Amino acid sequence: MTKTTALIFGHNKYAYEIIKNVKDKYNSIKVYSLDENDKKEGLYDVELFDLSDEWEDIENNVDIENSIAFCALEDPSENIFLTISLRSSFKNLTIITIASNKENSDKLKMAGATKVIPIVETTSDIIANVLEKPVSNKVLHSILYEESDLKIAQIKIDDTSHFKDEKLKSIDWTRYNGILVLSVMHEDMQSEFIYSNKAKEHVIKSGDILVIVGYEKDIQEFENLIGSKRYVNWSHWSR
Repeated sequence: MTKTTALIFGHNKYAYEIIKNVKDKYNSIKVYSLDENDKKEGLYDVELFDLSDEWEDIENNVDIENSIAFCALEDPSENIFLTISLRSSFKNLTIITIASNKENSDKLKMAGATKVIPIVETTSDIIANVLEKPVSNKVLHSILYEESDLKIAQIKIDDTSHFKDEKLKSIDWTRYNGILVLSVMHEDMQSEFIYSNKAKEHVIKSGDILVIVGYEKDIQEFENLIGSKRYVNWSHWSR
């Protein structure tokens, strides 16, 4: 079903990337900010809103059942409150939210979020890059618009891993069916998108962490194939 309006709540890097990714998929984009100093995002005027709003403008001008809201406020409490407010007003609105940890994710689901996109602190910088890749666009579409059991996992490389001492660019990622490798994190917790020129030259070391997306059975197979196990895996993208 074609979505009519995308309602973007937030004025930050996550909101920017959401706008870039959905602008061609919707007839209308509306951007909202809590900061009155935010005036414009590219071609889009930024509308000021208040968490206590009763959403009369949206109710009167938006086809709710054929639209989608993205709650991308950086303050977790504000994001939860926004989700509660939107859900209480719009029973049939599709609401996609971002969450910084599992606790916030659980709260957002209880608040009425249709989908929660987890942004773990150590992987928060990769979202801007991952949305630019066609294969990642396909994954994002599955997350937002389809019934999905996709998970995000962090696989820690140890001394016994087959990847240890290999250059990222030398690895044939197509061998690992169903797995999308997003980034590599170093021991200092700095992350790099694996398709960047800098990351391609990186030699994988013990302690590095690969951030991947896939279904549970494919993640388990990937672990077995490379000889490494999950470091963090709380994120479960599903209704």
